[in-house]
Amino acid sequence: MTQIERARAGEATAEIEAVARDEQIDPEVVRREVAEGRMVIPANKAHLEKGLKPVGIGVAARTKINANIGKSAVSSDPGCELEKLFTAVRHGADTVMDLSTGEQIDSVRSRIIEAAAVPVGTVPIYQVAEQLDEIADMRPRDFLDVVEQQARQGVDYMTIHAALLREHLPLCERRLTGIVSRGGSLVAKWMAVHGRENPFYTHFDDLCEIMHEHDVTWSIGDGLRPGSIADASDEAQFAELKVMGELGRRARERNCQVMIEGPGHIPMDQIERNVRLQQEWCDGAPFYVLGPIVTDVAPGYDHITSAIGAAMAAWYGAAMLCYVTPKEHLGLPNLEDVRQGVIAYKIAAHAADLARHRVGARDRDDSLSRARFEFDWAEQFRLSLDPEAARRMHDESLPEQDHKKSHYCSMCGPKFCSMKNTEELRAMTRGKAEE
Repeated sequence: MTQIERARAGEATAEIEAVARDEQIDPEVVRREVAEGRMVIPANKAHLEKGLKPVGIGVAARTKINANIGKSAVSSDPGCELEKLFTAVRHGADTVMDLSTGEQIDSVRSRIIEAAAVPVGTVPIYQVAEQLDEIADMRPRDFLDVVEQQARQGVDYMTIHAALLREHLPLCERRLTGIVSRGGSLVAKWMAVHGRENPFYTHFDDLCEIMHEHDVTWSIGDGLRPGSIADASDEAQFAELKVMGELGRRARERNCQVMIEGPGHIPMDQIERNVRLQQEWCDGAPFYVLGPIVTDVAPGYDHITSAIGAAMAAWYGAAMLCYVTPKEHLGLPNLEDVRQGVIAYKIAAHAADLARHRVGARDRDDSLSRARFEFDWAEQFRLSLDPEAARRMHDESLPEQDHKKSHYCSMCGPKFCSMKNTEELRAMTRGKAEE
């Protein structure tokens, strides 16, 4: 039985109990959210046996972030991808997706699953495309076999672009950037060559059987997400979203867990509408968003342009944020890109959790502020999202160990530090009161 199936039967599974402890909420709340499809716990049975730590993804939980890793056909190697995994998790990634292409896909995925205590996601069509000379040669059985293989390996959730239909393709012709999803473009090409419906849509029930057997969570992919501000919230995007809602209902009827993937490039004034429509059309299923990127003019800084949109999306109700690194649109991320992407998205997720008043979310802020006011530099560094960066920036101008005890930084110095002046003011006030 799957997590949703057991939750519907009234059972608080060990995984539900673990999520409840981590979120500091009642296990019954988690059980009910999972049963209703508003929360998922991606936990493949095979990965649980290898030490997976269950994670709850849903609007009732803290905002989660995902880090994409994986080699490409022209860059990186399996060892480097493991380093990216450890870097991402160390800095706070709640899940990772292996988006490897090129050779050694199976071995890279296997090593990542073995090493990862967090849920691991994939996009199975990448492996199918690598195994064939042309994606047009794909038979539905080829795809089902790869999904089955990855499920047996222990993949916890899979992005499958099952909602992109033939009737949607003409809606993309007026787009500035067309179809930017790699998986979506491959499915579209297959349909165009064969003149037939999306095989993932027509074989959806077969896919649900595999997902159910291994308790793999659906992440219904948005193959028509906008890849530019010009294409945001267009007819193609919303036509696919309606089908995603339909497929989500079908999957839950078959006792499968479901997430819905979201856009892409969306200006700030359209983010709330996008989240609200997803919640309405997809029955509150957890919304897993890429960004959204709020402007197209900052290559090299898209971890910032997207973190702005991610914080807003999470504030409006998105459940998980897929990070974007500085290398987005430019190349394969390296270790430093992964670190910067994760930190940017931890900031976005935490900011949303503060605004949503999640249990315990403000504790760290209050502790850090207290340490800041007390000039406890070591505690400030420890509590920061990136302790190494905080310490390095402090030490660039005040490197001596004695400066870790000073009641000022290099910005204000000893004379103009407002907190030091406040300390002295309070001491004066106490002294007068005692007189």
